[in-house]
Amino acid sequence: MLENSKAFSGFAVADLDAAKQFYSETLGLQVSEENGLLSLHVAGGRDVLVYPKPDHVPATYTILNFPVDDIEATVGELTERGVTFQRYEGIEQDEKGIARGIGPHIAWFTDPSGNVLSVLQER
Repeated sequence: MLENSKAFSGFAVADLDAAKQFYSETLGLQVSEENGLLSLHVAGGRDVLVYPKPDHVPATYTILNFPVDDIEATVGELTERGVTFQRYEGIEQDEKGIARGIGPHIAWFTDPSGNVLSVLQER
């Protein structure tokens, strides 16, 4: 029934202006705003909807993953842009916050609303 629907993902944030600045300036994504909603224009031609939610509670799981060719370089550049990488108990991570050996090399960080994002590199 929905096999031809152009589905898209979305998630909530506490502060739309802070999200717009973070996703456009810090992460370097193309972002547009219309009718009080943000669209993140990500590679692959599918937009991600970002909407404000006054009683927002951050997701406790990764809501958006960014595959990258060089995780070391990406983590370094994001760190220079002020991104702090998360540390999780029970997951071995290097000094930069990159976990290796549990699948793709991956490093987690949060947006201004506390939603978990990641950069990952296939081996």
